[in-house]
Amino acid sequence: MTGRGPVLTALAITPDRELASQFALATEHARTFQILSELKAYPSAQTLEVRLRQTKPDVILLDLATDLDAACELIRCVTALNMTTHIVGLHVRNDSEAILRSLRMGASEFLYAPFDANIHAEAIARLHRLLQPAPADDAQPGSIIAFSSVKPGSGASTLAAQTAFALRRTTSQRVLLVDFDLMGGMIGFYLKLTNTKSLLDALQLADQLSDGIWPSLVAASDGVDILPAPETPYAGLVDAARLHTVLEYARLNYDWVVVDLPVVFQRLSLMTISESDRTFLISTSELPSLHLARKAVNLLDQLGFPKDRVQMTVNRINRRDEIAGSDIEKLFNCPVHSCIPNDYFSLHRAVTLGQPVDGHCELGKSIEKLADRLSGNGMAARKVAVTESKAVLSPA
Repeated sequence: MTGRGPVLTALAITPDRELASQFALATEHARTFQILSELKAYPSAQTLEVRLRQTKPDVILLDLATDLDAACELIRCVTALNMTTHIVGLHVRNDSEAILRSLRMGASEFLYAPFDANIHAEAIARLHRLLQPAPADDAQPGSIIAFSSVKPGSGASTLAAQTAFALRRTTSQRVLLVDFDLMGGMIGFYLKLTNTKSLLDALQLADQLSDGIWPSLVAASDGVDILPAPETPYAGLVDAARLHTVLEYARLNYDWVVVDLPVVFQRLSLMTISESDRTFLISTSELPSLHLARKAVNLLDQLGFPKDRVQMTVNRINRRDEIAGSDIEKLFNCPVHSCIPNDYFSLHRAVTLGQPVDGHCELGKSIEKLADRLSGNGMAARKVAVTESKAVLSPA
């Protein structure tokens, strides 16, 4: 870690003496912090810098409850110093505003009274990891798999979610499901999530993502981490650099990153496809959907996306449908990866219960097959130069 053993050295800034007393009592037996210096009032930026350079602590224990504005200003000052010191916010309660503001300003952890021993231990473990020198990492980055519909209502969200669950079941690897439909994402609704954080929060905190922040952003469902769309629709532009940072962080921390995109013709979808290792264009067999599918394939071809990274998936196929996958391939000069059957009742049951579709039903078997094909090819086929297509979509 730091050469000083398991105890973290700390500078405490705690105007709230009752809060300081509760924290000291909670950590008395654990002996996780060695307080090198304690300030009983918020210091000036100059005083803080001098004290930090004198003591060189591992962490700053900062009271956020007494004056959140003053505390956030101190966090800003510490961040500007580019020191290796991490900031742990302390509060009298689980205050969402204090959590979000302090993390956005650069804090690494947030602890609140009454100080739960398990939460405390987890935070300490994360701080130890942050203070360790980064080991040489020979692990392969994960694969980003994008699902985008050619027409609203084609079922991209359903297939993205169910494929994520199937990948988790078939590989037992780490899987992240991200809802990129900032205007009308449905993943959170389908899975009955109560998590208030979203992809928008991750984008706003892109430059500060860490093991300490990430768990507060994602929810979990059946072994899959979920980063949902915001509850309030967001119509603003997404910064390409922040998008790249979030996706690369996810790629380095998960084996599979499954992205549910809005309609393929949107700017955000095209930006994300340029970052992805494989994209599935979701169409149904109805003529309007097939017409838009042809336009989408042509658009991606004109933008220079490699054809081997974009494949069609025809959803809600009925046995009576006359058009076959081979006919679609000839029509669009684009491979059809999968044909997914129309299994309304199995899907309705899964959505009603907020859980993965039954693997024994017709729909479940098709999705399991899709996941098997992905995992059989995926990690070995890593990464046709993503940079080939990034330049095409760089914002002016």
